Amino acid sequence: MPLTVKDVDRFEAARPRLEAIAYRLLGSANEAEDAVQETFLRWQATDTGRIEVPEAWLTKVLTNLCLNQLASARVRRETYVGQWLPEPLLEGDPMLGPADTAEQRESVSYAVLALMERLSPHERAVYVLREAFEYPHREIAGILGVTEAASQQILHRARRHIADGRARTEVDEAAARRIVEEFLAAAAGGRTEPLLRLLTADAVSIGDGGGKIPARVRPVEGALAVAKFMRGLFKPARAKRALVGGSPGVHITTANGGPAVVAVVDGRVVGVVCLEVTAEGIAAILNQANPDKLGRATQVWAATDHGEPLLHAF
Repeated sequence: MPLTVKDVDRFEAARPRLEAIAYRLLGSANEAEDAVQETFLRWQATDTGRIEVPEAWLTKVLTNLCLNQLASARVRRETYVGQWLPEPLLEGDPMLGPADTAEQRESVSYAVLALMERLSPHERAVYVLREAFEYPHREIAGILGVTEAASQQILHRARRHIADGRARTEVDEAAARRIVEEFLAAAAGGRTEPLLRLLTADAVSIGDGGGKIPARVRPVEGALAVAKFMRGLFKPARAKRALVGGSPGVHITTANGGPAVVAVVDGRVVGVVCLEVTAEGIAAILNQANPDKLGRATQVWAATDHGEPLLHAF
């Protein structure tokens, strides 16, 4: 039977939450939107009058669609060119979802989204539903078709996997920005020593070009290697400018709740670099340059005036 206006309004009221769940599960805004649209089509095809708790029904349908998507995504990523990183979301993007608690903020941080690739689909689902959206284990168990005890065990495993990659304490926003400013000045100035002082000894740099923008096939590891790589990345070159269509303006901003650098050419975002800034220094530099994953960032960027860039790269 056709949806009523009330049915459509109820779904639209749930859409922001559904999109935020799907983004955390899939690491892709485009795939999240597709999953939410498929959920709407199933909502449209069902007898909504027989659904006692529509919000729970929608969450269950969406989550299981995402689980199926994660299973196929693992196969696709085996043939992905180079390193795979999530699609970054810039400050102000509604798909970031709730950020009231430390758990909610961490669940959407770029570093944690990358770490979630280590989790099984069920571990990822339990972690997202519990940590980011505070679903009780009873409801999670019903969504995933497991027991409540199993849901608790899965969460324990997921937290352990995430904690293994997040052993450091991050610094506050103001301190992080100062460190990022120093980092950019050192990289643009071609100076290795200042970069070394800003990096942790085991710092890592990972780039995702998706086979469309040149990027290292393997992570760059160790402070000296990362410092030399970043110095080279900012070195002026005509080929680099030709590749992205000009000399990018470089801005410091926030992406996925953490410090980030955005490179923009003629209003188009050509790169988002998310930095994991800890009390010991910059531990990770995660560079998303795949143009297929920067369309939404460009849209969000265009909606706000960001002023003059801090500097221009190459």
